[in-house]
This record gives sequence, C-alpha cells and structure tokens, in this order.
Amino acid sequence: MKIEFAAAPLAPSTSPVAYLVEQDKLPGGLDPVVAQGAKSSRFTGKTGQLHEGFVSRDGGVVRMALAGTGEAGAKDRLASFERAGAAITTKFIASGEETVTIDLSDAGLSADQAAAVVLGARLRGWRYDVYRTKLAAEQKASLTTIRIAGAPDGTEAAWKIEAALADGVELTRELVTEPANIIYPESFVERVTKRVEGSGLKVRVLDDAEMGKLGMGALLGVAQGSRRPARLLVLEWNGGTQGTKPTAFVGKGVTFDTGGISIKPAANMEDMKWDMGGAGAVAGAMLAIAGRKAKANVVGICGLVENMPDGNAQRPGDVVTSMSGQTIEVINTDAEGRLVLCDCVTWVQKEYQPTAIVDLATLTGAILISLGHEQAGIFSNDDKLAGQLIAAGEVSGDKLWRMPLGAAYDKLIDSPIADMKNVGPREGGSITAAQFIQRFVDKGTPWAHLDIAGMAWSAKPGATWDKGATGYGVRVLDRFVRDNLEG
Repeated sequence: MKIEFAAAPLAPSTSPVAYLVEQDKLPGGLDPVVAQGAKSSRFTGKTGQLHEGFVSRDGGVVRMALAGTGEAGAKDRLASFERAGAAITTKFIASGEETVTIDLSDAGLSADQAAAVVLGARLRGWRYDVYRTKLAAEQKASLTTIRIAGAPDGTEAAWKIEAALADGVELTRELVTEPANIIYPESFVERVTKRVEGSGLKVRVLDDAEMGKLGMGALLGVAQGSRRPARLLVLEWNGGTQGTKPTAFVGKGVTFDTGGISIKPAANMEDMKWDMGGAGAVAGAMLAIAGRKAKANVVGICGLVENMPDGNAQRPGDVVTSMSGQTIEVINTDAEGRLVLCDCVTWVQKEYQPTAIVDLATLTGAILISLGHEQAGIFSNDDKLAGQLIAAGEVSGDKLWRMPLGAAYDKLIDSPIADMKNVGPREGGSITAAQFIQRFVDKGTPWAHLDIAGMAWSAKPGATWDKGATGYGVRVLDRFVRDNLEG
C-alpha cells in the first residue's frame, strides 16, 4: 500500500474522501445528505464504525466516508485511531477505487495519532493474492494508495517510524502465509536475507553440519526426518552503545509440523505451515528495529527445521543430547518446538551472553484452551521483564497474559532414564513446555517465553488484519525495545 501526504485544503477530486469522527460529535460543516444518512444508519462514531455516503461535487458524485474514533478519553486512544484507519481501508480495498484520501484537516490530532491512522490503514490493506489466479473482479484488491491530507506537523516523521513497523509486520505475515513447499528452512533464510538487505542488519547462517559440530542434538533430532536441512538464522542489530551486550529474541521456526512419528490427525494439518510463526515474528521485529534505526543492541535467532515422519525420523523413546549437554527423552515427537528452542537458547547464551532472552513460539495447543485467541501466554523467571513485556503488549495490541511456573510443574518433566523428558502429563501442557525451556536458561539471565499458538493465525478478520496471518509478535517486541532498551 502506497502512502502519500498532501497539504490541505483538498483540490477538487472524484476519488473517495474519508473523515474521522469522534463519538457522538458529527462535524458541523458536514454535507447535510451525508449527515442525515449517518444519523439514519445509527452511525455515532464508535471505534471502528464506518458510514459511507455520496455527495455532489463540481458536477460529479464523490464517495464520502466517516470513520469513528470512539470516545476522546478512551484508554487505548491510539488503537482507536488505528481502527479508524483500518475501517477505511476495509471499506475501499476491493471497491474498484485505486485511491482514497483521509482528510485530517479538522480532526485535531497529534502527529502520533495521525500516524496511528495511517498505520491502521496500511496494515489492514495487506493481502497475499500471489496464488489466486481466478478472483472475480469485485474480489480483487483495487486500492493501491492512501493519501493523507491536512496532517498535523510532524506526522510524516512519526510515520517513518511506524512505516518500519509495518514493514516488519508485513514480512512476518508473508512468511507465515506462504505454504511449506515454498518456505522451508533454506528458503526462509533466503527470503529474509533478501528482505533485510541494506537495512544494516548483520546476517549469519549456521547449516546443519555446523550445528552438528556444536552438539545441537535436540534441534537436529527434529530435523532428521526431513529432506530439508535445518538452519539457524541470526540477525544482529547494533544500534546501541558499543560493547553493550544485546537482548536476544529467539523464534521457533518449524516450517511444517506433521508431528513426526507421533503424527497429527489429517484434519487441519495444513495449518501447520504457520508453526514457524515465532521465527517469522522475530524476523519481522528485527526488520522493524533496523528500519527505524533503533538505539539498542538486539540479536534475533530463528531455529529452522521441518518435522517429517520418514524412515530416518526420531522415534518416541529416543534420547538426544542437547547443546547444553543435558539429555532429553523424546516421549512425543510432536512436542518438537521446545527441542528446537532449547538449543537456540543455549547457543545464543554461549555466543552473545545476552542481558535478557525473549522466545516466541506457536508451542502448545494447551495455551488455546487457557487463553483462546485473545492473547498469548507469557512465562518468565523475572518479574521486571514480564511486566515490561505485558506493558508493551497493552500499548501495541499484542496482548499477553502471565502464566505460572514452579518447582511442582518442573518435576512433571523428570525422566526415569534421562535428565528430562520433552512432555509432561496432559494437564498444564503449556506450563510444562515453558518449564522445559527454562531448564536451558543460565542462572541469573532474565528470560520470558511467549506461547503465541493462538495468535499467529486467525480464522476471521481482526481490527487491522484480514483472516489468515496476523503478524502477531512483531509489535510487542518492537514496543518493548522502544520503551525499555532505547535511551
């Protein structure tokens, strides 16, 4: 989606024009036909509400829209402006119109609020129709340009920051949307490397032979059933004080998950192309951080494997040795994400000695039972880090709910023949998964695990996304960096 800025007042135009409306405060100078239509359709300006009308202008007919921004004193005010921008895009994306103008001349917004409108409009306009060759004309996206008129001073500068965020969210959505025959460990690396070229990110890739030498038996055990070799993608951003240890983001990147020998039911298995949503979020967040030249040192790690059930696949009951030296009895090969993450966590600690680690993974179905599709679960060994991430989630809209950890849960993954097993009982499944990862975190290192299984993909449209890949995780990581790592 192309974003343009124009000075007000608007020149005569036949393209649609949209205005923002605060709840219960229709603009006084509104065309009477549109005003009456809004009242008749019970449009009041609630957050995300939209009314469309037509007015006569310069001998022609112009489409006009009113987008609600909700109550002025609402707590999540920036989110309200995002939803207003998104509502405008939703209305016009397949309308046949190529350009829509959002007139902010009399909206009384700050630069940040105006940028939020633009962000919502752009994010809601993302679609991935690469493989759709027979769309009917009325289903095809026609809208290519959002023109912002009369924006307050500073909006364009504020938008440059948010545009970098949008780039990151869109990269994540693209990666998560692509099918597994297109995005697999090697092509994930190629796609991301190409997209971050020129961003200032330092890219490093470890192949399966290098990981073998490092002793990453847990990660490679997952990959051994696939013809696709594993990869470890490292994205390094050094925008902070030279010599300061980075914060590490670690993402689970299972590009397709059959469950391995513990094979999943056939129904809905196609959804497992997005089991790399954690790695996708890390890649997108790193692009966003680099794109806005964040004054922080951050490293992103994507552990990339495909979990397949061929004759070389690991079996339930196998014992593997992780890079940390700890041994793992693999009770269920479908509990593979934690096996990938544990070696990634060990590697990043040995290589970077990070000040904190945040991992993201579409890890457990159990988190869906607990939290549904409303927020991700956060598990942490550090109250301060957990609080910072939860606060970042509230501001960004990528919401988090803290879940418990404890010694009683940890005992549930003790193994009779190895240091641990990779699953506990059915009860508390997301908790024992987090306990497993925690066993690989060095003492004294702040760590948080985000189980995003319910958030990476949506079966229905949301405020700023269509159904499908949401881009969840990018915004909470970016906001965390903004609020806590940058001076």
